Amino acid sequence: MADPSNGSSQITIHSAPNLRDIGGHITEDGQRVRTGLLYRSEQLSGISDADMPAFAQLGLKKIYDLRTASERAAKPDRVPAGAQDVVEDVLADANQAGPAQLFQLLADPHKANAALGAGKAAAMFTKSYSELVSLPSARTGFAQMFGELADENNLPALFHCTTGKDRTGWAAAALLTLLGVSHEQVVQDYLHSNDYILPEYQAMIDKYTAAGVEKDILLSILGVRQEYLEASFKEMHDKFGSIEDYFAKGLGIDQAGHEALRQCFVEKA
Repeated sequence: MADPSNGSSQITIHSAPNLRDIGGHITEDGQRVRTGLLYRSEQLSGISDADMPAFAQLGLKKIYDLRTASERAAKPDRVPAGAQDVVEDVLADANQAGPAQLFQLLADPHKANAALGAGKAAAMFTKSYSELVSLPSARTGFAQMFGELADENNLPALFHCTTGKDRTGWAAAALLTLLGVSHEQVVQDYLHSNDYILPEYQAMIDKYTAAGVEKDILLSILGVRQEYLEASFKEMHDKFGSIEDYFAKGLGIDQAGHEALRQCFVEKA
């Protein structure tokens, strides 16, 4: 478990290993992101009956599902009593293949290596991370989610996608940056997904590599890389200039909204 004194902390729910509290980070001006209010996670369909009591104890009021319609249909969320499941399909306007299509492609190693090898899978994810900033569906979905998160009546809350690393990764990075957490800490928090997700999918990685799929393809799809997150930040800076302008111009959350988010999530260290 990560040290919550200076970084987000994993929650001990074995059937959702990438479920983490985003709080605990120290901001650049010496304040602290509150814990126990906002969580990030992988999909919630796999939470076991044994883990459900611990999950329910988080006391969630809102669960923001950032997945596509096909992802939700294939693996619906398990939602604890008292929590409202809110759909925010941030990739609804994306043209490229989603996770389900990529895994179908892996079933044929020759086709997978031709389509995704030689860095093509990583390039696909880099492009997708740029789209998380600029796609209309992403801007709409994140605007609605962050707008609601600025209201303490909606907390505690959780947001998630399929593996809790890409759509969820950008959402966490954007919010932590707005709250004043350093870029170095934000990147470290993002990269922690590798610690939780790659072991969870090791059997799948072994299966496909044994069948002939290039290992780098699998790591590109199932893991996270700093270059992916930097593509989101580059798109944000190119399109909007700063994190404050991304929230204001990109998401329609003005200065008052920024302060409301900081008021909710930042406390004196």
